Amino acid sequence: MKILVCVSNVPDTTTKVTFNGDNTQFNTLGVQYILNPYDEIALARAIELTEGGKGTVSIIHVGEVGSEPTIRKALAIGADDAVRINAAPRDAYFVAAQIANYAKDKGFQMILTGRESIDYNGCQVAAMVAEFLNIPSISIIKKLDIESTTQASLVREIEGGKEILSVSFPFTASCAEGVAEPKIPNMRGIMSARTKPLEVIEPAPVDQLLSFQSYSIPEPRGSVTMLGSDETEKLVELLHTKSKVI
Repeated sequence: MKILVCVSNVPDTTTKVTFNGDNTQFNTLGVQYILNPYDEIALARAIELTEGGKGTVSIIHVGEVGSEPTIRKALAIGADDAVRINAAPRDAYFVAAQIANYAKDKGFQMILTGRESIDYNGCQVAAMVAEFLNIPSISIIKKLDIESTTQASLVREIEGGKEILSVSFPFTASCAEGVAEPKIPNMRGIMSARTKPLEVIEPAPVDQLLSFQSYSIPEPRGSVTMLGSDETEKLVELLHTKSKVI
């Protein structure tokens, strides 16, 4: 079993988000980056599926040299080797194209991602990789098991219940909470990560189909108007004149 796990290097959730003067670029000054939490879930399940010599787990990341500590953490958690595509991850299409270009002839049975990255929340990469490779894609799975040497069983939550799927290898899947518990690297893993293979590859040419015009932060919350239970007419008036929702 050969599994490829795609990982993102994202700002810590405690980061104060700011942009440069003309709001066209994220301000990275003083920002602490971490391994995307949803990708940690995918990585944890991949490691579980390959324990005991049942296979290998490879990491792929599209990013510049500053992201290597995050890759090394993924190796410390238990991945066997890693590759870094040496380019800024400018958008989901570019990232997916680079991953697919690398994976197309490597014989991976499954390619796993987190459900989304916590910076852009796009939920696009797994499906785009599958489209590039012409293989099945299953979004936001809650459970993943191996059925046989040729098939896996996956569970998704749908409105009013669950959807159980069987899919043949190879495929891509994006993992959500419940697939596995994130693993904490131990000292042995941290030490061994220093010597595990980390290959750096230059990016393949990809057309730029998307550009960001500007960024903005949400408007601050306004004041709260308290009304009594007997002020129904006042509530309706405020919803109409102030909130303009009715």
